[in-house]
Amino acid sequence: MSIIKRNGDLFPSMSSFFNDVFDKDVYNWNNLNFSDTGTTVPAVNIKETTENFEVEMASPGMTKDDFNIELDGNLLTITSEKKSEHQEKDNEKYSRKEFSYQSFQRTFQLPKEVVDADNINAKYENGVLRLLIPKREEVKQKPRRMISIS
Repeated sequence: MSIIKRNGDLFPSMSSFFNDVFDKDVYNWNNLNFSDTGTTVPAVNIKETTENFEVEMASPGMTKDDFNIELDGNLLTITSEKKSEHQEKDNEKYSRKEFSYQSFQRTFQLPKEVVDADNINAKYENGVLRLLIPKREEVKQKPRRMISIS
């Protein structure tokens, strides 16, 4: 004897509703910045202006020394690794030992012919890592100008 799942339900809309509710993690629906491994992937905002690209990465509780930013060709990679450990001892035996390890990696492909790779700047302040990626002079949008007729 084999078990066969029926496709035709008596009340298909109710079945679909319950499947959607119970198949999803209801309690963590708001934590969209978590990877499959349960580690946090920082949220990123990217804004393009006529002069540059501005990248903001929310990463509170870190320091600038926790980040590594690398440019390889047109791939910009931001990585972070943070370890912390707290120990309490009671007569040479651990009564409590706590530690945590956080790491992430985000990679962005930059438009090679647009970006001035030699002048990228990064700054970490108030829990936000900010990168300023300037555009090359020849691709910056020129302001509107009037052309005289001779």
